[in-house]
Amino acid sequence: MEYLIIAIVLAVVVAVALGVMFLRPRARAGAPREAPPTPPPAPPGRQPAPDEGGAGGAPAATLPPVSRQPATQVAEAPPPLAGRMARLRGRLAQSQSAFGTVLLNLLSRDALDAQAWEEVEDTLIAADLGVGPSRQIVDDLQTHVRVDGTRGADAVRGLLKRDLLTQIGADLDRSLRITRHGSRPAVVLMVGVNGTGKTTVCGKLARALVGEGNSVLLGAADTFRAAAADQLATWGDRVGARVVRADREGADPASVAFEAVRQGIEEGVSTVIIDTAGRLHTKTGLMDELGKIKRVVSRQATVDEVLLVLDATTGQNGLRQARVFAEAVDVTGIVLTKLDGTAKGGIVVAVQRELGVPVKLVGLGEGPDDLAPFEPGAFVDAILG
Repeated sequence: MEYLIIAIVLAVVVAVALGVMFLRPRARAGAPREAPPTPPPAPPGRQPAPDEGGAGGAPAATLPPVSRQPATQVAEAPPPLAGRMARLRGRLAQSQSAFGTVLLNLLSRDALDAQAWEEVEDTLIAADLGVGPSRQIVDDLQTHVRVDGTRGADAVRGLLKRDLLTQIGADLDRSLRITRHGSRPAVVLMVGVNGTGKTTVCGKLARALVGEGNSVLLGAADTFRAAAADQLATWGDRVGARVVRADREGADPASVAFEAVRQGIEEGVSTVIIDTAGRLHTKTGLMDELGKIKRVVSRQATVDEVLLVLDATTGQNGLRQARVFAEAVDVTGIVLTKLDGTAKGGIVVAVQRELGVPVKLVGLGEGPDDLAPFEPGAFVDAILG
């Protein structure tokens, strides 16, 4: 009897198990599986990664939001051009102090003989002032010392400052002509030999003008060096100025300059700055090309400024370069770069006498705001310390 009861219980258990198995619903072949639950939306500012919440694996770790900034962003407005040289005077004084110290020490001697005056003249010539201006300054100083008996450092400094200002030309018009002509923008053409910093000057000038509320378009007419257009484009991104460039290396630079001015007129910008290829002043064909660029641009707008960029450290070689460039295209102003790294500030006088045009801008450092309008008073004060 006991065995019968155990057999009945086992039969009931087996029957219940088989009933559960057969009653459970089965998925039909080919039927779609149930979709996984939809993942929560991604946090603002990011897209979900491709493998986040994927089937067959654990969701990827949640990434922090990624901030998206515009490609062109100016951190702060640059300082205005006016007054920059006075603010940078200390930097200029550090490089020019040897020149001023030597002169003042020589002129403050109790006795100034012929040898001392010759040393004064040699110091002025060594600073690239030029032989003519140096002799004139020495002659004027000799007259005052003999007649007035000037010996004190302050008195000598005053005399030397007056003579240097006379040679530099404190009364010259050094203003940049960057005013719109009705519906047409002002056009600035930047020229010079290789390595003087033309492209950098274009970028720094554009930055200064944009900071003063002007709109600027840059023309990359240096089509012989791809890096030049890229460098100019980098400056354009920094300051918010669009760049017109050729679609291929070696394109006609005059056509690029023409297109830049055309688009500048259409867009109503204030100023178009055209960067040209560096060229050796001994290459006649390349120099003639500058004249062609100016003629082509002049069909649409007036070329207001032709700025010749010179390296202040090149001395007399820079004067030869300036002479040839002036013959090829009418230069309206000089930009002296690297003036902070040399004690040869006399090149200012020499190049102005050579070309009959003023130094308008000077580079006093590597920073984006180290381009300054040339101010004779601040320059002479820096030289004399």
